[in-house]
Amino acid sequence: MGDITSLLNRWSDGDAEAINELIPVVYREMKLLANHLLRSERHSNTLQCTALVHEAYVRLVDQTRINWKGRAHFFGAAANAMRRILVDHARQRLAAKRGAGVRPQSLEESLTIAIAPDLDLLAVDLALNQLSSFDFERARIVELRYFGGLTIEETAEVLGTSVATVNRDWNVARAWLYQRLKGAGADSTL
Repeated sequence: MGDITSLLNRWSDGDAEAINELIPVVYREMKLLANHLLRSERHSNTLQCTALVHEAYVRLVDQTRINWKGRAHFFGAAANAMRRILVDHARQRLAAKRGAGVRPQSLEESLTIAIAPDLDLLAVDLALNQLSSFDFERARIVELRYFGGLTIEETAEVLGTSVATVNRDWNVARAWLYQRLKGAGADSTL
């Protein structure tokens, strides 16, 4: 993990060679994250794991000079990129169906933050955007934990806050999302 942080620091400092060394180090973990997200996608999903990793990686590399603060920060950004890609892909699928209805479903409670197999990412994204409009920090915690698969401790590190605060805000955000998605017609529980 120290290697990732030092490579990210070198990359942030403009060392072009660091990116070539970083790719094989983070690729495996990004692929595991993508596998986790795609395994939980609807069966009609046509996006492949490798394509998701490559697209997320391209989005990360294309960003202008970022001062990476370590492994958790990088994978938090990767989770955000993958979320955007999956949501965009889901929107394209819906557009192709010419207005197919969106059936919201709630998040499933789990210590490992499992994603329901038929979870509607558009409903989750809409709810997260609504939460973000009045509570950005809690929405960011959900994004890092749910899409990024980060632990409470890693999330606290990325956000620069305490573990207790992240734990409390995670519980509040999950409860809010549960109510929002349940109110939209979902039957699953958090």
